[in-house]
Amino acid sequence: MRQLVSILDGNTFLVSDRRGDIEPSYDFPTGLFSFDTRFLSTWVLTLDGERLHALSVDDSESYRTKFFLAPGEPTHYLDAKASVIRSREIVGSFEEELTVLNHLGAEVECTLRIEMAADFADLFEIKNARQKRGRTTITVGENELRLSYRREAFHRETVVSTTEPAQVDDTGMTFRVRIARNGTWTTRLHVSSVVFGARGEDIRATLPYGGSRSADAIRAEQQELIDRAPKLGCDCEPLAGAYRRSLNDLAALRYESIALGVRLIAAGLPWFMTLFGRDSIITSLQVLPFLPELVPPTILMLAGLQGQRVDDFRDEEPGKILHELRYGETAGFEEQPHSPYYGSADSTPLFIILIDEYERWTGDAALVRRLESQVRKALEWIDTYGDLLGTGYLWYQTRNPETGLQNQCWKDSWDAISYADGELPGFPRATCELQGYAYDAKIRAARLARNFWNDPEFADELERQAADLKQRFDRDFWISDRGHYALALDADGRQVDALTSNIGHLLWSGIVDESRAGKVVEHLLGPRLFSGWGVRTLAADEGRYNPIGYHVGTVWPFDNSIIAWGLWRYGFREEAGLICERMLAASRYFEGRLPEAFAGYARDLTDYPVEYPTACSPQAWSTGTPLLLLRVMLGLEPQGEHLIIDPAVPPGMGRLELLDIPGRWGTVDALGRSRDPEDQPGNG
Repeated sequence: MRQLVSILDGNTFLVSDRRGDIEPSYDFPTGLFSFDTRFLSTWVLTLDGERLHALSVDDSESYRTKFFLAPGEPTHYLDAKASVIRSREIVGSFEEELTVLNHLGAEVECTLRIEMAADFADLFEIKNARQKRGRTTITVGENELRLSYRREAFHRETVVSTTEPAQVDDTGMTFRVRIARNGTWTTRLHVSSVVFGARGEDIRATLPYGGSRSADAIRAEQQELIDRAPKLGCDCEPLAGAYRRSLNDLAALRYESIALGVRLIAAGLPWFMTLFGRDSIITSLQVLPFLPELVPPTILMLAGLQGQRVDDFRDEEPGKILHELRYGETAGFEEQPHSPYYGSADSTPLFIILIDEYERWTGDAALVRRLESQVRKALEWIDTYGDLLGTGYLWYQTRNPETGLQNQCWKDSWDAISYADGELPGFPRATCELQGYAYDAKIRAARLARNFWNDPEFADELERQAADLKQRFDRDFWISDRGHYALALDADGRQVDALTSNIGHLLWSGIVDESRAGKVVEHLLGPRLFSGWGVRTLAADEGRYNPIGYHVGTVWPFDNSIIAWGLWRYGFREEAGLICERMLAASRYFEGRLPEAFAGYARDLTDYPVEYPTACSPQAWSTGTPLLLLRVMLGLEPQGEHLIIDPAVPPGMGRLELLDIPGRWGTVDALGRSRDPEDQPGNG
């Protein structure tokens, strides 16, 4: 059972416990958040001085939740004299309706109290438990509590009002109510989170979706997006459930950019409700066959914020694509470099890959021509700033040792890149998948140059560079006595020899020599890496292996979706199907919503996938995972003006039908069925 409950819409989200309460926490953030600031850090309900407990929670919709509560602690037999229904929704602002029900045959008097506070913490301050540097003021009005925070020009406010009379003080509201026999009492609380701009204007009010909207409007907008997606019919209930959940979560995870005023897909709740280069690109690749119209805003936003100068603080370099964009206090005062921050080495080649894949699906040649300059600059970055040592490989090392990311690949925690014995290499580092992305980016950019930019000479040069990179990569990264590619090269050109899931990304990129592919697949699905639920980030016998370590032993659904795509690319359809089937089986234990990561314990040890304690959920590229797995199982691949459909459905999954797949071909249907033993000729 999930212990935290969240609701979200646009730029605002709320995370509470299962009672609906919010209390200050630095382990996992609860609160009301908008634009990277916590506008409520305390929101605790009591009835006659007693905390409540949850009888039931209805959180089936992303933007609203209903809690059914009773006072006191749960017992085997509970004869409550009263109960509380707590209905809340995010509709631009936060609304909560409180209803107290009297279950006695006589009139009662009771005291309802909500403790309220706003610490206006930046998300980075929550992670690092920093003290605020500005000043908070509290104003008590008639049935209103206003909490205001200022630090120079940075100004945020939380305004709480109620429809029923309340005794308001600096720390909350108290309601003294009289309820008739078997009667009810209700009040509605409204919480505004106000984000002031440099001229004192409310920034949220200037956005198309920033003001208050009705629940019906939110539902209609989300349903309209879901209705545009292809219709899935299948015999596999885990797949059907995961597909429905993915579409619902994608609809909910969209937020509005202050810069462009368009909808973008946020990376994940609660830590990453913003634009990420890597995460947003990979999510876009996952959703392309289903909702291609979600992709252009992300491409254009990343192109518009492409690096223009050398800025050590932000790890910015000309042509580089950003890592993360934040709007909070620490970014505004340059205590963190995220305004935006460019500390990822993979977002730039992935940007090129996405543009090509988008055109292949949609035929949108105009966008490719419009972004020619940005793609050329990204290619130049790969060959110049990205090649720190001049060896023809893509390296990374932060320019900002104080607040920059040490690891700038997708496994970006501090200990994610290690030798087999657990020791950490020095910097710079050239991880293997970065070379695969660079190879793929050059192959794809060559197609764009030849077909859209009228530059066949440049296309030929890019293909020569890619062929040379593939040859050198095989020579320098292959570990002959172990039969797998190195995780990375260190600054001395020595192989960082740990066995990791990164080698699966190499298959997706196409950089793996055909003669090596079989050995790579053996490792990916062997007991060291494959848990039975999915491929672990680090092999179980490596020095830093930890089944509940963030990047050193957990299983990441998005990682597995890319690996499955790579297996499909090299013709290992049965092995790709196994990963698809096991990921979907795991989704059943998460109510259809695959989390950011789960523990790497062996399947025969736990019998179910064990939760990772602080995993984001929903997270965009985990939400996109079932979609990419579906593409792999149906063998969907655009080719010119046509969509190739070559299904290989895993045993036991039965029938798959995906209707109205959009693309440059209009819409087409894809059908597939698993070939189970009883279906083979001569059986039955």
